[in-house]
Amino acid sequence: MLILGIESSCDETAAAVVEQGRVIRSNIVASQVETHRPYGGIVPELASREHIKNIVPVVEQALQTAGVTFSQIDGIGVTYGPGLVGSLLVGLSYAKSLAYALEKPYVGINHLEGHVYSVVFENPPIVYPALALIVSGGHTELYWMPAAEEYKRLGHTRDDAAGEAFDKVAKLLGLGYPGGPIIDRLSSQGDPEAIPFTIPRMTDGTLDFSFSGLKTAVRRYVEEKGIQPVTDPEHPSREVLDLIASFQWAVVRTLLDRVAHVVATSKPRTLILAGGVACNRQLRREAKAFAERVGIPLYYPSPPLTTDNAAMIAAAAYPKLQRGERSDFTLTAVAGLKLHNLDLETASSHRKARYRT
Repeated sequence: MLILGIESSCDETAAAVVEQGRVIRSNIVASQVETHRPYGGIVPELASREHIKNIVPVVEQALQTAGVTFSQIDGIGVTYGPGLVGSLLVGLSYAKSLAYALEKPYVGINHLEGHVYSVVFENPPIVYPALALIVSGGHTELYWMPAAEEYKRLGHTRDDAAGEAFDKVAKLLGLGYPGGPIIDRLSSQGDPEAIPFTIPRMTDGTLDFSFSGLKTAVRRYVEEKGIQPVTDPEHPSREVLDLIASFQWAVVRTLLDRVAHVVATSKPRTLILAGGVACNRQLRREAKAFAERVGIPLYYPSPPLTTDNAAMIAAAAYPKLQRGERSDFTLTAVAGLKLHNLDLETASSHRKARYRT
């Protein structure tokens, strides 16, 4: 089965052709980084315009690279949320048009579920129950997965996502955009223990995340020390290098603190690390070390598959299309779409009922 995946949830227009849910025949991404760089963040209206300009050539390039035609595609998977509503509508509208014109089935995919499926291409099959940490510019979420396509959200960010915090700290220090890759690259030159930032924990005992306090702590440190935005982003001062190294280490410790708690209490059989921040080298290194200590396999995608792409959307669509699921043409974009379809108590009955259909 050949699935055409389409992804346009934020600032990257992507299309991919995936065979049997695991073999990438093509994976094309048109980035908008240069469009948004002058603003230090994503401008929704500009993102929508870029998607409109890019969607047709990106899909055509995906088909050409895969060596297939529209008629050879068996189905279409497209992101319908969460994300920027204007961006989502471009990809979804195009996918609907294709499905109607070609008389092909299509299915709407949750972007977060796509990130979970980004690990299927380069790792063994997921063994359940699994624990998935999705970390990106817009999301920081922790999911318990008792079985395939079953999700119980254990924790989420109450304010800034981890990737957003990276961008804001980089902007504060004049390091440029996007901040995550810049801080990842430069922080190796700093001392991660130079500044003892506190790991934020919820007073109500939940596994939720909060990075606004950490971001504020960085700002206060900058103000107290009189640190000015750098004039040469490629050669920051030792003080700035130590600051961003300490900030990054606090983010990594915060993320893995929640993971460690769930592992200790629930014993998952697979750990999944996905999303754009999953390509952060310190996070990958520390997560791998933790997984080895507790004896649980850790799956994460290679860097090109951590960021928004359409191969992961096609992979998530594959099992749904294979068993005959279809979305109708009334499906619309849902900016705040959740990935939470299950109470743990009803997992077994839900799974049995779903697979009878």
